[in-house]
Amino acid sequence: MNSNTDLKAQLIADFKDAEGKMNGEAKSPIHLVRQQALQTFDQLGFPTIKHEEWKYSNVKNLVSQSFAFNAPSDFSAADVEQMAIPNLDGNILYFINGVYNESLSTIVSPTDEVVILPLAEAIKSHADVIEKYFNQYADSADNAFTAVNTAFAKNGVFIYVPEKKVVEQPIILRFIADARETNVAAQPRNLIVAGKRAEVKVAEAFRSFGENVSFTNAVTEVYVAEEANVHYYKVQNETDQSYNIGTTAVYQEGRSVFTANTVTANGGFVRNNLNIKIDGEYAEANMFGLYIPNGKQHVDNHTAVDHAKPNSNSNELYKGILKDKSTGVFNGKIYVRQDAQKTNAFQSCKNVLISNDATMNTKPQLEIWADDVKCSHGTTTGQLNDDALFYMQARGISKDSARALLMLAFAQEVIDKMEIPAIKEYLEGLIVEKIYQA
Repeated sequence: MNSNTDLKAQLIADFKDAEGKMNGEAKSPIHLVRQQALQTFDQLGFPTIKHEEWKYSNVKNLVSQSFAFNAPSDFSAADVEQMAIPNLDGNILYFINGVYNESLSTIVSPTDEVVILPLAEAIKSHADVIEKYFNQYADSADNAFTAVNTAFAKNGVFIYVPEKKVVEQPIILRFIADARETNVAAQPRNLIVAGKRAEVKVAEAFRSFGENVSFTNAVTEVYVAEEANVHYYKVQNETDQSYNIGTTAVYQEGRSVFTANTVTANGGFVRNNLNIKIDGEYAEANMFGLYIPNGKQHVDNHTAVDHAKPNSNSNELYKGILKDKSTGVFNGKIYVRQDAQKTNAFQSCKNVLISNDATMNTKPQLEIWADDVKCSHGTTTGQLNDDALFYMQARGISKDSARALLMLAFAQEVIDKMEIPAIKEYLEGLIVEKIYQA
């Protein structure tokens, strides 16, 4: 049993306290799911480094602390201006310490094109859809963080794109942790349902500020129906005092396309789980990732793609630039089931260490039960090319500038996959700024 019980005890007590104030809602189908998830969390406890999946990511310091969940904040329109992404248009929703702030948010897409609602409201107004898809794809049975998120699932967003609808404007979810007054925590739960032949772009952007510790435990479930196309982006730019643990669970039907782009610019402790099940023929999944930790930042990306049907494709590229005493983890799994003949699955993880004190741990895994497939995986970790540095310096470019240009070129392959121009430009500026700190 995990000896770090401070946070666990707090969460169980908070659940029981909230349950006592629920009245009739305590008997709803969704709450029965919550109750089961809390029991699972109670049994599992938080993981330790003895768990293989958490071998390189120690949460001991996190779970021994206490937090104010969904804490009130005086985050204002002036703060929004300071954190604004220039030239960003679309549906922009703000969640401050996990709680939706309607006054700061803007929804521009028509309701016949897309339904965008706070999850708590959607549980009442769209109960049939919620009950059909909620907690169907995120694994609460083996992941304590997913289980406890499910137990407290209330704050977050519900996005529903009806059949054949194309959402013209992107949906930007901005999760802000305001830790100026105390340790704060939030557990956003998001559900995205894209109907047959629907198209949508959704971005999750995480920011934190303040001197205290922040903890975000986010779970996003995505259902991609036949021939639907979903672009999903995650951008993390948080403080060194932040903990961000997130799980994105995706289920794809036949001929659908799902593309994920995960960029971690900053964060004290980051764990991203991306799990995709391809359960239809001729479906395609793309996963791109970039992480550039410095100082003592820790970034852990765990991915899993499960090919359950024939003739599907997955393509995965993760890149890391690690500086100072930072650490990185990449664990990528590809499963090809016995019936999934004609599968093409490619995985690559490439890393550059700018410091002798930086550490990268990689573990690519393939499990194949079919015989007519094309699968490959590979990982490289090294330093910048000395010949390229010498070539650039010989042409009058300073060593620092040459290093920065090479790092930017290395990162650009992932950044170019970003299809929301304002976020792409924002990330390019952020990465250039951070690279020149070397």
